[in-house]
Order: sequence, then C-alpha cells, then structure tokens
Amino acid sequence: MMTAFRATLLATMLASTGPVWASDPCADYVPQAKPQNASRDIVGQDIDQIIERGFMTFAVYEDYPPYSWEEAGQPRGVDIDIARIVAEDIGVEPRFKFVAAGENLDADLRNNIWQGPVIGGAVSNVMLRVPYDSAFNCRVEQVVFTGQYMTESVAIAYSEAEYPDGGPVPAYFRFDTVAVENDSIADFYLTSFAGGQLAQGVRRYPTMQAAMAALNAGEVMAAMGPLAQLEFGAGEGVAIHQPPLPGFAKSKWTLGTGSHFAYRGLSYMVDDAIFAALSDGRIAAIFESYGLTHQPPER
Repeated sequence: MMTAFRATLLATMLASTGPVWASDPCADYVPQAKPQNASRDIVGQDIDQIIERGFMTFAVYEDYPPYSWEEAGQPRGVDIDIARIVAEDIGVEPRFKFVAAGENLDADLRNNIWQGPVIGGAVSNVMLRVPYDSAFNCRVEQVVFTGQYMTESVAIAYSEAEYPDGGPVPAYFRFDTVAVENDSIADFYLTSFAGGQLAQGVRRYPTMQAAMAALNAGEVMAAMGPLAQLEFGAGEGVAIHQPPLPGFAKSKWTLGTGSHFAYRGLSYMVDDAIFAALSDGRIAAIFESYGLTHQPPER
C-alpha cells in the first residue's frame, strides 16, 4: 500500500534541477504557469469555519501501523494520537480520513490537501506524515509544510540467533537473506548496492508487517526498513540497529504536516500545538506507548 509513497519519497526530494544556493533553497526555482481549466483555487475551510463547525479533518495513510490504522472500527496509531493533540489544542473534534498512497508525494498532496481526488471525495484540513524538505517545498506552492514532529530513519532488524556477535551490515546480504517491503527505499538500495551483488539475498513482501512476520518466523535472517515499523513488528529474539549505510544519500528525513496554502492561520496553529507537545513530552510519550523510539525532528 505504501510502496509508492516510500519508493518515490527520496527520489522526489533528491531530484536535482540545477545549482541551489545554500542560503536559499528556492533560488533556482521558477514558478510554472498557472494551469488553465483547473479547479478553483480556494478549497477547504479556514480556522474560523473549523472552529464554528466544531471539527477538523485529518488525512492519514490507511493500513499503516504503527502510524495509522483501524482496529475494531477505531482509529489507532502515532499519527492518530498526534492529530488528537492538535484538535484538542484548537478546541475541536478530530475526524479521520484514511487514504491510500498515490503514485508519488505530489499526487498525495494534490488529492488530499489542495485540489481533491479526481473522482469523489474532498480535501482534508491537515495531512500527516508529510516529508519536509526545503527544496521540495519550493516546488509545491499550494501546500504549507509545518508541524514537524519526528525524524524517520532506515534501520536493520535481525535475528540474534543468526548474528550472536552483533547486527549485520548491508554487505552481509550478499550471502544472507533480508526481508524488505516490495518497491520500498530499502528494496531499491539493497538491489542496487555494489552493482546488484546483494540482490540474491533480498526477499520481498507486500508490506513491512509481512516482512517482519517472516523475520519473527525465522524465514529470513534480517529485515530492513523504517525504524518505527521494525520496532513495532519485532518479536522475541529480534534486535535492531542502525549501521552505516554506504551510498545511501538520505537515510533520515523529517516528517510533519501539510495544509492548504490559503489557510496559513490553520497551519500556524497546527505547528504551535505540535511544538508544545514536543516541548512537554506528550509526543515522546505517544511513541513510548507503542514501544517506539521517538527521534526528534529538525525544526
């Protein structure tokens, strides 16, 4: 489900369009002409409308534990709990829209924040788990990127019985087996590493949960993917570490929120709520409640 999002995340953020000044990541960006025959510019609701109606809507990815999923009809996950903090701070009820990942991050933001899906549905007031990158932000003028609440990073989970002397590094997978989510960043990295020498050890699964289940069952020796997903899926006898990853251009990235550019007042209130929750430890406590490590964001 999330392969399109993760597989295009770094490619989108790392794409180079020319020289960029260190002091101004938008220096070389030339805005495109406004598209004709497009939908209206102003969609969604401003903060006054949200407060008046008493609720705000959050777009979260579906079937994506430990971040967002439904259990017995109830929303659960790190992103769900963070959204509840934001709504409580603003003084309204949170409502959740579980969405599937589009073909890339641009499509997710277009469908859920600033334009709406092609067939049916409506935009949400806020989208969570949006990667923050200053160069990418320059290209997507319709979205305001605030509320950074965590850093995500790539790690390796491994069977302690298979590696009693310590965790494996990527070179081990020339001979050892490693589970990855199909078409994910970890998949692309391992299969292209050292001219494809590790490809024979890679075992692909439809989701990271399935990959971790295979590791727990002893079907593979290790698994590679986002740290939080590895921690959430790790069973008895499974350890996790973050070794150096040669050739990995960006193994860590900041995650935050996105909202429509026309409603900056809302985006600032979301950012204030998240900053307060970071400062007083509420967000760290959310991660701890799911057995996860909270890596503070760069803000």
